[in-house]
Formats: sequence, C-alpha cells, structure tokens
Amino acid sequence: VEKGRYLAAAADCAACHTTPNGQPYAGNVAFTLPIGTLYASNITPDKTSGIGTWSEAQFARAVREGVRPDGATLYPAMPYPSYARITDTDLHALYEYFMHGVKPVAQPAKANEIPWPLSMRFPLVVWRWAFAPSPQAARNATLNRAYATPQLARGAYLVEGPGHCGACHTERGLAMQEKALTAQDGPLYLAGGKVVDGWVPPSLRSEAATGLGAWSEAEIAAFLETGRTTRGSAFGSMNTAVQHGTQYLSAPDLAAIAAYLKTLPAATQQALYTPNTAATKALLSGGALTQGQQLYRDNCAACHRANGAGFAPVFPPLAGNPAVQTPSPESVVHILLAGSTVGGTQQAPSSFT
Repeated sequence: VEKGRYLAAAADCAACHTTPNGQPYAGNVAFTLPIGTLYASNITPDKTSGIGTWSEAQFARAVREGVRPDGATLYPAMPYPSYARITDTDLHALYEYFMHGVKPVAQPAKANEIPWPLSMRFPLVVWRWAFAPSPQAARNATLNRAYATPQLARGAYLVEGPGHCGACHTERGLAMQEKALTAQDGPLYLAGGKVVDGWVPPSLRSEAATGLGAWSEAEIAAFLETGRTTRGSAFGSMNTAVQHGTQYLSAPDLAAIAAYLKTLPAATQQALYTPNTAATKALLSGGALTQGQQLYRDNCAACHRANGAGFAPVFPPLAGNPAVQTPSPESVVHILLAGSTVGGTQQAPSSFT
C-alpha cells in the first residue's frame, strides 16, 4: 500500500482526480478540451461511484490500455500511452493502494459536456489502436533498451512511464496524439508542447535558451522538489504536478529524473542567453524609455530588478528564463493577466518521511 501511495504521487494521479479542497481522488476535475469539457472520474474504492468493484485485471487494463471494465475506451486525457510502461509489480502496488489506502467517497462523476457526435466513444478504439502502444510492447521496448547506468534506466522509466512528462511537454498531432512517446522516437520527445490551459510547456531537452541546457542536475532536482530554483518557478499545470507529485519523490528518484533529462540533446540549436546591458542602463538612468521599458520599470523592476535577475527563489529571474525566451508569449501574458501561484514544498504525510 505504501509503495502504491508513492507511485500514485509519481504518476501525479491527484492532480487530475482531486478537485481543490475536495476529497482525494473523488474526481470531477474539469478538463477543457477542443471537443468540450471532460470531467475526471472517481477513482476511490467506493463501490457505487468509484472503482471499488474493479478486479486487479480490470484496473490494469484501464490504466495501461485505456479500456474500462464495460469495454469503453477512455479519452486520452488519461495518459495510458505512457502508463503502458508501468511494470506489473508497480501496477499491483497501485491497485492495493487505491483499494486499501484510499478512503471511499460516494461522489458520482459529472456528465461530460461533449456534444454529439464527438461524445461517441467507439472512434476512440481506432485512436487507441493507432497511437497507444500495447503494454507488452511498451515494457519490452523499455527492458531491451541499454542505459549507461541503473540511475539513467530509473530516470527514463519515471519520466516516460508513471511521470508521463510527454503528455504536456511533447507536441501533439492533428488527432491529439503525442508525436513521440519516448526518447527513442526522436527529437520531438519533450521538445515542448503547445498551449495547455493558457500555458506553454517548455522543452525539457538541452536547448540553451528555451530548454534545460543551462540547468544543472541539482537545479532540476530542486525544481521538482520545491517548484522554485534560481532559474525560475513552476507555473500552470507544472505547479500542481509539484504540489501533488514530484515533491514527494525520494532524493535518488529526483536525481535519476534529472540525470535522464540531461541526456536528451537539444532538438534545435540555440545560442546561450546574453544580457542586454543597454536596456538595463536605460532603466537605471531614468532617461528616454520605450513604452515596454516604462511598463517594466513601473510594474516589474521592484521585484525582478532592472536587469531582470530577480531575487531568486522568491522572485524568479526573468532574464534568461526559458518561459520568457520561448517564441510563444502565451505563458508570460497569462502570468501578467492572471498571476501564477507557486506552492512550494508542503509537509509530506508520515508515510513519505
């Protein structure tokens, strides 16, 4: 049960199945998709509203293949193409945790707000056949891959499997499929995704400006644990991923994830960030400023400083920040208009200490 609790954090299950201030895993988290609004299911062991009547085989099929006990295919908002890589041992631990370590909650799932004919599920069978690997094929591919160290093998498993990092950080095709599911599928894997709820997931590869090229392994691990580093702060869905998941991972697992990510070469070649000293001098001199410089001086410089260096980790740097340097301004505009809360490290439950 405790191993399953840990794996549920690694898989970030709570972020999708627990509403703010709601009962753990009781569902009804809303997902606004191009086809309508989808509500997450109740995955507590309640026998009426949840999964309390599911056998372990039914649970395994839903998690790894996206097929419910009634035979219907789950919408791929459930990242079963990544979960297909979860080992039998880990899946058994997850099942034991959800059946014996989670409180049953009698809360029916809200009806999805998806118009007909998009609400019909049978076309999803074709999607699953086309884009979701079979669990056996996914696990064999993982087992047959050679890694330089056991640490890298562990990091690859966590990132490509339970962590399903590619669900946000990999670009999707016209059918909303991830264009790459593992590092073996090419340079699009973790090279940055499209807009998700107003945020642009950045590259997790080694691009110098918009990726992790300038980050050390220690900085990546610290970011996953706290949501903050001297490089920047978590925002959007990554903030909830830290709050519900990565902050509870062990130091060796965080180090393994960081080590694996640092092996991914850049998808595009970029020059290292170089500061614009002329812009900083203009802000400090109080002379003639552009409209953008005036707005920055009046609204941003007090916390983020005239040179954009910030006062990390409380006020993250804007100079050299990957979110600022990405070609799309969506994330920066979103933060300016709506703000972004960084949760930081919470006190872990006793089972994690």
